[in-house]
Amino acid sequence: MAKRINTVAAASRAAILLCALLVSSSLSALHLEGEIVQGGIVFGQVEPGSEVSLDGRNVMVSDDGNFVIGFGRDETGTRKLVVSEPSGASTSKDLPIVKREYRIERVDGLPPKTVTPDPESLERIRNDARMVGSARARRDERTDYAKGFTWPASGRISGVYGSQRVLNGEPRRPHFGLDIAAPTGEAVYAPAGGIITMAHPDLYYSGGTIVLDHGQGLSSSFLHLSKVTVKEGDIVKQGDKIGEIGATGRATGPHLDWRMNWLNKRVDPQVLVKGDPPAL
Repeated sequence: MAKRINTVAAASRAAILLCALLVSSSLSALHLEGEIVQGGIVFGQVEPGSEVSLDGRNVMVSDDGNFVIGFGRDETGTRKLVVSEPSGASTSKDLPIVKREYRIERVDGLPPKTVTPDPESLERIRNDARMVGSARARRDERTDYAKGFTWPASGRISGVYGSQRVLNGEPRRPHFGLDIAAPTGEAVYAPAGGIITMAHPDLYYSGGTIVLDHGQGLSSSFLHLSKVTVKEGDIVKQGDKIGEIGATGRATGPHLDWRMNWLNKRVDPQVLVKGDPPAL
């Protein structure tokens, strides 16, 4: 959400990167690239035909050996990644998750009904959540994510992943997106290729909303759009226009709220892009 942010406690992104464990393992059976940190996303490569599990749960692997895993905002401890090769050999790697510190963001001026919804609105919110959950449930072996990610919009960063939200003075759930403030009507582009699994003009909280599936359970969501220019089922390439920035839903000003999920884990889009978004 575009808003006035009062940072009470923060660790700079540079500090997070310094303390994060950046993995680039060249074991014969396993190559990993990414940050093993709360909210992190890690891309993996194994010998084709291998099987991969994370803490005993199977991870989807493409025919050419690519896979992706992610870590939730408050996930702690050490995960165990196991690779079973076609030859029968097995490789395991412990993945200790680095803890992050999160900002406290105060957002004032929101309509009271969007902070404390009435019963009728709550039912609509539940229906919206079911639709979004269904849109994020796609699972197939596509690896559109493997070509990398670019910024989906130009503007300035006005909110970051993981921040604890205080809305109109009331503590609320953390913010799981990366906010890019820009004028209404500015273009929003696909940061990576994929399939559109939701294209809705008006959800209660998020207004104009798009969900873009990148393969293997990794998806992007784009919130508060003034215009949605794609439809469900569309196949898009990196850089294709998919919508326009707005202030629909629960927002105090025009911006893009970019969110990402790996399966049911909310992960940080900012770990996938370099520097700041392009200036307007």
